[in-house]
Amino acid sequence: MFWTRLLSGIVLVLIALFALSFGGIPLVLILWVISLAALRELTKALKCATDPKRLNLLEISGMAGVTVYYLALYVTRDLRALFLCLTGFFLLEMFVYVAAFPKYRAEQVTAVIFSFLYAPVMLSFVYLTRCHELGIYVVWMILISSWGCDTCAYVVGKLIGRKKIFPELSPKKSLEGCIGGCLGAALIGWAYGHFFVESAFPDRRAGVLIALICAVGAVMSMAGDLAASAIKRNNDIKDYGRLIPGHGGIMDRFDSVIVTAPATYFLTALLLSAA
Repeated sequence: MFWTRLLSGIVLVLIALFALSFGGIPLVLILWVISLAALRELTKALKCATDPKRLNLLEISGMAGVTVYYLALYVTRDLRALFLCLTGFFLLEMFVYVAAFPKYRAEQVTAVIFSFLYAPVMLSFVYLTRCHELGIYVVWMILISSWGCDTCAYVVGKLIGRKKIFPELSPKKSLEGCIGGCLGAALIGWAYGHFFVESAFPDRRAGVLIALICAVGAVMSMAGDLAASAIKRNNDIKDYGRLIPGHGGIMDRFDSVIVTAPATYFLTALLLSAA
């Protein structure tokens, strides 16, 4: 199990390195595929899927919405155009609900709309961050804040973790681990900003700002992880899927990235653009 998880983790890191380094079409295509898988996992978990092995019309229209949204994201990063896609998707789901009535319940329609906003839209901020003027540098903060925080929190929790912070939701998480995750992400962020970003842009004192962004991102990362766990607890499932050996589904591995990406995007626009 350990070696399977490790190998899968290495493959994920390599894919992330490739996609984030090149940006553009490779990144938007990978995010699109991840978003489709995440949407399916969420709709199954939230009981929107009427058949675990077959897509229903709500899910098909949801995947069509994801495809149109990512196409618009690549063609134009204008937030007004993206908001138009979101409005159009909402109206499409309302049309399917009414046209197929009483086949689907209101809860199923709500679930697919929530799933669309939760995973595909939030993940799109990875691409928007990569398109920032400093995107090739700042996009890595998303991984530092999420996966870096996860690793540091795990290590600190194993070594000195005592006080359980959310025993019913996540029994293995400790207060010491959470603090270690935030501090670890901030430290990695500072080192990355000081030795890499400031080397490329000597006039920018980016180390401290990147450490701050990674610390905030780490908090959001843990919130995202716990929120995804809460959905699983509410619906009595262990994992969202089996797509990634040793890790579970897309939502099991990217639950923290989903909320870290928009936090990094907005903090970068607010702090680094003005630095």
